[in-house]
Amino acid sequence: MAITLYTGQTPNGVKISIALELLRLAYKTVHIDISTNKQKEDWYLKICPNGRIPAIVDTEGPRKTNGEEFTIFEGGAILQYLADKYDPQHRISFPRYSEEYYRMLEWLYFQHGGIGPMQGQAHHFSFYAKENIPYGIKRYTDETHRLYTVLNTQLEKNGSGFIVGDHISLADIAAIGWVAGGYKLGFDLKKDFPAIDNWISKVTSIEEVKKGLNVPTPWPHAEHYKL
Repeated sequence: MAITLYTGQTPNGVKISIALELLRLAYKTVHIDISTNKQKEDWYLKICPNGRIPAIVDTEGPRKTNGEEFTIFEGGAILQYLADKYDPQHRISFPRYSEEYYRMLEWLYFQHGGIGPMQGQAHHFSFYAKENIPYGIKRYTDETHRLYTVLNTQLEKNGSGFIVGDHISLADIAAIGWVAGGYKLGFDLKKDFPAIDNWISKVTSIEEVKKGLNVPTPWPHAEHYKL
């Protein structure tokens, strides 16, 4: 088994397990319990200097200059690596230099630079902050709502049920774990974002996605979506 995935049950963690399942790659899972700060331990910082999940080690990847096994962290970088190395049939990507390829990257980065950070802060101020800060809650929840509007418009425009092209890609994989949790912020997805609501149903109906969402522990939104 060449790939070891270091992950937890978070929107960022499930991105990689979903991709691995869709690519039908065998992998070993190491559960990193971020509630105990396991991701800050010295052994893990050698894999991911930023002390975050996810990260992978691939014994079949390019060797580091010092001869050590290949490691890569940051969800977007891992997804691109997996697509470049293991997706010649474009199950989760598109041919390099095609318009769809660049549109996929566009929306992949939209999630990593927009939805992820903004929704993460909205969740923090809404559910985890030690003091109630209304400004923080409103600012990040409103920005997340705006970003959902942008995504909903793209889904309507594309018309296939996926963010880009006619099949699931890195763009969908990166976003699903985050956007499926939007209801926790009080968003009425059916009413305000119908294209997103339909997209969630379509993506989460794919068997490999279901499997990936439940790594390394059961997906917390399964009951809400009756999965």
